[in-house]
Parts: sequence; C-alpha cells; structure tokens
Amino acid sequence: MKSNYIKYIFVVFVIILIIFAVYKINKDNNKNESSQNSNEKVEEKEIAKYLNLAIVNYDIINPILSNNSNIQDISRLIFEPLVTMNKEYKLEPCLATEWSMSGDTAYIIKLRNNVKWQDGSNFTAKDVQFTIDRLKEIASIYSYNVQHVIQVDVIDDYTIRITLDKKDANFEYKLTFPILSYNFYLEQDFKNTEKNNVPIGTGMYKITSNENGLINLKKNQNWWNKENKDAKIEEIKVNMYSSMGDAYNAFKKGNIDLLTTQNSELEKYVGTIGYNKAEYKGREYDFLAMNCTNNLLSNVNIRKAIDYSIDKENIITSVYNGKYYSVDFPLDFGMWLYTPENTSLGYNPDQAKQVLVDDGWEYKKGYWQKTQNYKTTRLSLTLSVNSDNPQRMQVAQIIKNNLEDIGIKVKISSVSNTAYKSMLENRNYELIIGGTNIGLSPELDTYLGDNNIANYTNDEVKTILNDIANIKDESLLKEKYKKLAEIYKNESPYKSLYINKKTIIYSTKLIGDITPNLYNIFYNIENWYREI
Repeated sequence: MKSNYIKYIFVVFVIILIIFAVYKINKDNNKNESSQNSNEKVEEKEIAKYLNLAIVNYDIINPILSNNSNIQDISRLIFEPLVTMNKEYKLEPCLATEWSMSGDTAYIIKLRNNVKWQDGSNFTAKDVQFTIDRLKEIASIYSYNVQHVIQVDVIDDYTIRITLDKKDANFEYKLTFPILSYNFYLEQDFKNTEKNNVPIGTGMYKITSNENGLINLKKNQNWWNKENKDAKIEEIKVNMYSSMGDAYNAFKKGNIDLLTTQNSELEKYVGTIGYNKAEYKGREYDFLAMNCTNNLLSNVNIRKAIDYSIDKENIITSVYNGKYYSVDFPLDFGMWLYTPENTSLGYNPDQAKQVLVDDGWEYKKGYWQKTQNYKTTRLSLTLSVNSDNPQRMQVAQIIKNNLEDIGIKVKISSVSNTAYKSMLENRNYELIIGGTNIGLSPELDTYLGDNNIANYTNDEVKTILNDIANIKDESLLKEKYKKLAEIYKNESPYKSLYINKKTIIYSTKLIGDITPNLYNIFYNIENWYREI
C-alpha cells in the first residue's frame, strides 16, 4: 500500500515537471518572438533609408562633360563603364562580359544583353560607339582613354570592335569610362542640351530630380546587377555648395554624411573628433629622376649612393606635415600587380658612403674623387626644380642637404615652368624632381620604357615589358612585375618619393565597410546604412 502511494506521488511530480517545462518553453518562445519583433521595429525606426552627399562647385552632372571630382565619384553610382575595378585595381566585367585582343591593334568586346537604361530602353553596342565618338570630339577627362582609338565597329547589338592606331597592351584598363545612351541624346546638342540636368545611366541609382541646389537619386529597381535588391539606402540626396568651407560646415552640422577631401589641414576645419575617416593614396606621384646618360649618373653605384642618402620620411614630415604616403615604386598605390616587399634601398647614409668607397671613390678636400687614366673626377651634380612649385623647392633643399651630408656636392637650379618642361622633354638635366598624375593601369613605359624620363635602358627590362603585353596568367604577371620592381630597386634610375593622401570623412552614424580607393569611393554601398 505504501509502495503504491509513493508511485502515485512520483507520477504526479513528473506530470507537474512536464507541465512546467512546456509552460516555460512557450513563455521563452513568446518572449523571444516579442523581442525579435521589438528589435525589428527598433531597427526599422532607427535606420534611415537615405544618405546625404555633397558637390562643391557644381558644373554639370554629365560625367564625360564634368571636370568636378565630386561628380566623378558620385557618377559611379549612376553610370557604368565597360570594365570596372575592384579595391586592388584589378579589372572586373561590368557592361562588358569579356574582351580580347584581335591582332596587335584591335579589341573585340562582348556586351551584356540584359541591361536596360533607366528609362527602360535596351543598352546596346551603339551606346558604346556613341560614347567613344563623343569622347573623341570633346575635351573630357576621359578623352585620354580613347586617344588612340581610330575606329569603332558595331558587329552586332552586343559585340563591338575597337581599333587603335598603335599597340596598347593595357588598353583594357582604359575601358573604365562611363557609357552614355545614344537614344537619349539623339538629335540633341550633346554639350548644351537640357537633358544633361537629368541624364540616364545603367547603374545602381538613378537621378530623379536636379533643381534648387539638390540632386536626388533613388535606387534603380531595374538594375541588371541586383546587388542593391536589399540595399538599405534607397535615396541619396546630393547637396551643392559653393566652397569647401561651406561643405565642411555642413558636415559638422550633420547635414552631410560623407565628404571627400585632400586638405592636409583638414582638422582645422572639422576638428579631430566626432567623425570617422578612411584614407587612401591619390594620383600625385613625385620622384627624383637621375639622367642615366649623364657621365656620372650612368654609374649605377652613384645612383645607389644617392638613393641611400635621401631621407624621404623627413621630407614628408617637414614639407607635407606627414600628409603624404611614402612610396617605393610607380605602382605603389594599391595596384594588385605590385607587392611592397623590400623594394626600396631605404635611408642609410653610412651605406651610401660605403657604396662609393667600394666603387673606388675617395673623399678628399671636401669632394668625392676618383682617378682613372690620369684623370680625376669630382662628384658634383646639379639638381633642377620647378621654381613655381614652392613645396618642391623645399624638397630640393632637403635632398641637397642629404647628399651633402655624405659628401656629394649639389647645386640647385630653380627654373621657370617653361624651362622645367623643356628639361623633361629633352632630358637635359642631371637630377630633377619630377611628378606625374598616375594612371590606374600597370603601365610603366613612362619610367622604364623607350624614351623614359631618366633615359634608363636595360635589356632585361625591355624583354619583360614586351613579355607582359602577351601574358594573361595572373601569377606569372605578378612575377614579372616583381622582377621589374627588383631591377628598379637595384639599378636606381629613380628615387620614388611620395604620393598624395586623400581622405573620406564620414558620420559616425554611417555604418558599413567604407574602404575607398582612387577609382571608387562607394565599394559595398549596398551594405551601408545610416542610423538616425
């Protein structure tokens, strides 16, 4: 009897536990569901579906007519090229699906057949032909891209042939200009039509209005790429300002979410706190060129001694307040084909002296001297610099001091802009501080090819430059460029100095992977969002 009673108590206890467990699970599930619904409501409430941008000194929103860098940045969201670039400047298909050389001077390009303009019409090869024709006719920042194009043939609606006047192994890197609609501009005065106020593109966002100092963009629901299907930013408001100071003030007030600048004194205008920033390398690349046909500078050991002697970190700090990047090679701007791996001799004045000693030079009476065939040569050089550029004048003085610290005599020759250009063109200098606006292709002819700035010749370099024109294998290409960087380091025809720094400042409320480069500041915008 007692045993049955205990069993009864046990069964009741188990039933109570089961009922309690079921109740607890249901309660927790309801709580989680309620919490999830609450979070969704909070998220919906706290995330804005728009983004505020800025244009300073607006000219025109048509990207091949505009000279405004803000517009060029924003145009990436509206218009698309045949070929685009990723964060490492590697080419990727966009409106073109594939491209290949046809002989030495022609390219065959296949186009996407599922792309529509933002007015609903079809994108075709005629649009590409129309855009290139306009770039050949007008002065555009993209005219350089097609300067060697002599003919564009429409093979069919989605195939074109582009013929050049000479071989260009890197022409595909020039296919990054925005494409405009042929039908949209049909029978219009291209440069002056009012249609340029609200042009159409094929990109992620489309212009809906352009008036009263404000350009409105909205998501293009018919975008072929579909990456913006779930993008949180549905609308972009582009505000126009007459000066950068006005834009800085608007940013500080929270009226702009993101702003691009290369002002080296940025903190004076926006302070140092209350915002985020992302920095990246710009186009302005400076270097010291050494004329390799000069009697002294034809000696690689003298060039290496000069290379070792220059303290470019001091230059960047003293002249540019640390707002430039030190670089070691012309492609040292983030290009995927260049890997910074010990590609610079570095600053080492003791090693500079040792290189000269090992080459047979002696330091006597305040000069490095070398006697050969009863003739004594003194190591003294002239450094030419553009007098119209005050920063480079300061750089020249630091380089002079660096070289004289190890005993190399230097005379600075400051010349007018006209004389400076003539020196570069005719290569009639010994040392010269030069600068170029780098392109976004891996082209090195300016520095290492025929008739390069430093009059540098090297048979192995010529062979490699010829080889890479026909190499498609990425790993082999990287090996070839690595070898070029090694030769550049060991032969020292130039001393790479620095490249300018560009900065994006953005609101702490703007959330996402904001990793700009010189080509595009809006990578991964489909994953960005803005908190209220």
